[in-house]
Amino acid sequence: MIIENIGDLRVLVQTARTGSLTGAAGVLGITPAAASATLKRLETQLGVRLFERSTRAMRLTAPGQTLLDYARRALDLVAEGEAQATADRAGLVGLIRVAAPSDLARSTMLPWFDEFMEAHPGVQLALSVGDRTLDVVRDEVDLAIRYGNLVDSRLVARRLVLAVPVVVAAPSYLARHPIPRTPMELTQHNCLAYDRAGKPHRTWRFARDGQWTEVRVNGDRSVDDASLARQWAIAGAGILLKSPIEQRQEMADGRLVRLLTEWQIDSYPLHALLPSGRFVPVRVRALVNFLASKFEGVSDELSRTMSR
Repeated sequence: MIIENIGDLRVLVQTARTGSLTGAAGVLGITPAAASATLKRLETQLGVRLFERSTRAMRLTAPGQTLLDYARRALDLVAEGEAQATADRAGLVGLIRVAAPSDLARSTMLPWFDEFMEAHPGVQLALSVGDRTLDVVRDEVDLAIRYGNLVDSRLVARRLVLAVPVVVAAPSYLARHPIPRTPMELTQHNCLAYDRAGKPHRTWRFARDGQWTEVRVNGDRSVDDASLARQWAIAGAGILLKSPIEQRQEMADGRLVRLLTEWQIDSYPLHALLPSGRFVPVRVRALVNFLASKFEGVSDELSRTMSR
């Protein structure tokens, strides 16, 4: 075997992730000189250059990218083997790196994570919360929760629930403005927007009797965090188009009122995304199954709320 030390692969992985030997050394708790020596040893053993070096960054070569893909799998397998070897004693163990949308995490998933970790005290959670599109493979995320259809062939998706957005407003807003009866009347209202793909979502689509129409809405505020858009709506700042999952409690207790109920709105799935080329540890599969059961309960709850 050419590669003599699996620790060398950790230097490769962290250098690729951080973009520098200094960054890799900081993560691994070694000196930059030791990280540099390790990488040079690895390149000598393989007889190939793994990184193109410059004063600003280190960029993977084609052979480096190939080895990186296999190195990640190898390290995941070693970690899973360690976990399985102690499974009878410790149950599920190890770190799970999760990325989730901001409002979904805050409004719905935080207590679920607490419940899962209470049941599996050997698990650690690293949660990344935000509405930006995350590169699951590059950012080394074990599990990403994301709205929308799967477009990345490097990922495997498990659908958790189908989200059917709703138009809502607070009673305080409706007390000051006429209730919109058709989608076009939304142009006369202050409509709240949150970012999708880096741009405020201001084109809303509706259908009735098989005919679809697009409405370009306007408003005095937009935000890159969907949870803040929901808070604005609850405060009476305007009308919001959003998945009902995060606002089901406010809809149930009357803080948000559903509008345009006779109109159909584009639905989109919520997926659990996993890197297709990476070994999936038992602890990650267990979390996916746990979340799937929770979202099944949310779907039933929404069915009752929406039928009222």
